[in-house]
Amino acid sequence: MAAARKAVVSGDKTPLLMPYFSRYIGIDYSGAQSPENHLTGLRIYAATPEEEPEEILPLGQKKYWSRRGVAEWLVEQLRDGPPTILGIDHGFSFPLDYFHVHGLPHDWEHFLDDFCHHWPAHVGTVDEIRRHERGHGAARGGSSRWRRMTEKRSRSAKSVFHFDVPGSVAKSTFAGLPWLKFLRDELGDMLHCWPFDGWIPAAEKSVVLEAYPSLWSRGYPRGNRTPDQHDAYSIARWIRESDTHGSLIGHFQTTLTEEEKAVAQIEGWILSV
Repeated sequence: MAAARKAVVSGDKTPLLMPYFSRYIGIDYSGAQSPENHLTGLRIYAATPEEEPEEILPLGQKKYWSRRGVAEWLVEQLRDGPPTILGIDHGFSFPLDYFHVHGLPHDWEHFLDDFCHHWPAHVGTVDEIRRHERGHGAARGGSSRWRRMTEKRSRSAKSVFHFDVPGSVAKSTFAGLPWLKFLRDELGDMLHCWPFDGWIPAAEKSVVLEAYPSLWSRGYPRGNRTPDQHDAYSIARWIRESDTHGSLIGHFQTTLTEEEKAVAQIEGWILSV
């Protein structure tokens, strides 16, 4: 990323630094039902350096997004739009225990391919696969005791294998990973998947990363937003504020050791942990 930054003025007349990104998108994800179902818990907020986050609703007659609709909309936005940073509220990979138990190489792209073969949640529901009605999920199971390094560091984040409990991200992770692969397949080098493609994205490139809105949501008044809306809003707002006030690059770099970074580029990392 370019080092030089100039001061600009936001819509509320606050002096800002020239941002690295032109758009900020926050998504509160949902793993409920099928990829085609329109879900009240699946919400998108978007902002620009000059404008506060606003909810983005699907085009047409549907009031809520489907997972397929979100993925296809993102491909359109990221392929043709300005440099965008996108935070999604689900896990992007699994703990090292999963790789070791199943004999998988320490390679994120291979992990995505293998996962989607066994857990084809892009063509059915997570519950169907858990009931062994679709896919081969039994061959790629895990334990709720397994936690990624980033989850241990965040203290409150649950394991990506911890299903059926309040605050769980397991179902949204298992439902969302195939669509993350879809974005990667469709956009190729146009999209930087952080931190798997490196800790510092190249200039003018869009970035997708894992966000944990509970880290930030209590710092913003909720107003009349639902919890799902507020989580998506909080992701977009925090990333926007970090970029326009000059601290985002520091969160990309992290304070991890080289050994820890090597682990995180397999397991994934939550922004700002």
